Amino acid sequence: MIPENYLEKVYAGFLGMNIGIRLGAPLEPVEWTYEKILDIHGDIRGYVKDYNMFSADDDANGPVFFIRALMDDAVGRELTAEDVGRAWLNYTREGIGMFWWGGENISTEHTAYLNLKRGIPAPRSGSADVNGIILAEQIGGQIFVDTWGLLLPNNRLKAAQYAEIAASVSHDKNGLYGARFMAACIAEAFSADSIEEVVEAGLSVIPKDSTYYQVAQAVIDFYQQHPNEEDFRKCRQFLEDEWGYDKYTGVCHIIPNAGVCVLALLYGKGDFARTIEMATMCSWDTDCNAGNVGTIVGVLNGIEGIPRHYREPINDFIVTSSVSGYLNLLDIPTFCKELAVWGYQLAGEQIPDWLKYSYRHGEVYFDFSLPGSTHGFRTNNRFKTMLRHNSQAGMDSSAGAKGSLEVVFDRMVEGDQSRIFYKPFYRREEFNDEKYKPTFAPNAYSGQTVSAEIFLDKWQGKDIYVTPYVRNTFNKEIISLEKVVLHQHQWTHVEFVIPDTEGAMIDEVGFVAESPSPLDNRAFGKLFITEFRVFGNASYSIDFSKQAVEFKSITPFAHHRGEWLLEDGYIKCVTEEDATSYTGNYYGRDLELQAAIKPVRGNHHGLLVRAKGTECFYFIGFDEGEQVSFIRNDFGLTRLLTVPYKWEHGKVYEFQVSCKGRQVRFEINGELILESDQLENEYGMIGLGVLEQGETEFHSFKVREIN
Repeated sequence: MIPENYLEKVYAGFLGMNIGIRLGAPLEPVEWTYEKILDIHGDIRGYVKDYNMFSADDDANGPVFFIRALMDDAVGRELTAEDVGRAWLNYTREGIGMFWWGGENISTEHTAYLNLKRGIPAPRSGSADVNGIILAEQIGGQIFVDTWGLLLPNNRLKAAQYAEIAASVSHDKNGLYGARFMAACIAEAFSADSIEEVVEAGLSVIPKDSTYYQVAQAVIDFYQQHPNEEDFRKCRQFLEDEWGYDKYTGVCHIIPNAGVCVLALLYGKGDFARTIEMATMCSWDTDCNAGNVGTIVGVLNGIEGIPRHYREPINDFIVTSSVSGYLNLLDIPTFCKELAVWGYQLAGEQIPDWLKYSYRHGEVYFDFSLPGSTHGFRTNNRFKTMLRHNSQAGMDSSAGAKGSLEVVFDRMVEGDQSRIFYKPFYRREEFNDEKYKPTFAPNAYSGQTVSAEIFLDKWQGKDIYVTPYVRNTFNKEIISLEKVVLHQHQWTHVEFVIPDTEGAMIDEVGFVAESPSPLDNRAFGKLFITEFRVFGNASYSIDFSKQAVEFKSITPFAHHRGEWLLEDGYIKCVTEEDATSYTGNYYGRDLELQAAIKPVRGNHHGLLVRAKGTECFYFIGFDEGEQVSFIRNDFGLTRLLTVPYKWEHGKVYEFQVSCKGRQVRFEINGELILESDQLENEYGMIGLGVLEQGETEFHSFKVREIN
């Protein structure tokens, strides 16, 4: 049964996970020992580092992408390990991002990926028989499963089952018990009255004779004898002595960290902050442990239980590092709505109409309905404008929104300006580190429409007006549109079309707030923004001379295998195997794609359409011999249509691919070469492809979405 406050609990749990990850990440081993954390940071009561932007983390990547097996394969039937294994391969860029590429037989995930690639199916890919018991029992079995608990509220057995299935791709034995324990705890937290109930539920789904159960029970026993909060350090020493890394080897074994998680849950006594803080202060795998317990106590306490100083820096946004740069821009409220939709479907219950309306694939849509939600909005002038959530949408919105972004403008005079904006694209300069190499494809493009409802509550001063704008990320130019004067105590519908940025990407979309008020009557009051949308057909080009190499990819692409070089105004791919590169709206459908391609060496040079990942796309272009082929990759290549065409190395060709419904048309230099009605993928990314060893130059790239 789906609880009445399901979406809000999911939101609290997912926020809790990411807060825990962010708190623990700067203190990961091996340099940060327990003693160093205690000496330098003492009693942790907040984030130990202020990030410009917190980079991607494997502890979030796995929970976000491995559940996509439900959308891609396990539709209308039970989940299998092979489904999740396909998601591993399809959303991961080989050797980059997603998880820790620490080497075969060192990193459990790296080893499992290579097993899958070699054709060893899940769950054998993660079995102790194949990989050995030490590798099979590292911590990854429990760090990628939080979302299974969120999807199956109050159903601890099903959550444990699905988490075990997912974890079996890479782990075995105690690695699977950790997955079951964490997912069951999260599922139980939706209705539990105490943290003890939650822990008991987790233990109820794993074998009593397992080492995982035994370490958890040992911590429980210790806690019952020493229940005071300050005793957690004694319990940590007990774990070091009896269950430490010296006894459970490998890079990061699950057993010592399982002990830390149970310790933090019990000694934290259900309090969100104390729980994640203790998990971090105990050292070992700090971000994994704080993330797991953060999900549990986030669900248990709800949004109101998460302190403001932990929540605000998250700002409803994280980045991930899959092959889809579009999906890597993760708005937390939107993602939680998607989780809730899946949750209703798994429970066999009807999805509420309001939830269907507020979640839209392939579109930016922010209604600020979740408590405290900000959807990642920012201001460049905190001195003059302050942003926060408002649960009442200011006043009743004509659009029926349940909340809004409240913008306090503080004594503005003529000449003052504040940008209030959403970021649809990110650059390397905005991050402190290179962790897990996120790449980005914008979710706002030239040609699309932006709209919002804005309400004015002015307390003093003259007119307030907003000017819609976008920012060109290449030259940082602010491109302003027509000024809109707001009217007191009225909702104003603001709508504009994103202008052509001539091949550059857009990294801000929003409004410049201003007032002509004089010094003796400074503008003071509030704006309320809701129903913010970016939608409609994009029409844009990618000028390679305006791009950069960032996070081991050329903006705004994500490369999978091969060497991709940014030359003098073009991209060159040099590869000794198949290599592909992806960009665009993950949910893109009908479009025209134009590109200038120069085959230099090898037999396969072309474009990708309706790409759902590295193992699921359509390739169209030059094929071996004097021919052109339309090829489907669905975890294996199939030539759907091949026609004769005499092409030459060293010559530039103008390709145009048109996709509409199941139909695809392919032209070269304005000549129709082939047509097919075999496009089965309903949506997907676009990109570049070289299907075997070779060298290709890509000289231009232009996209026009069509109805």
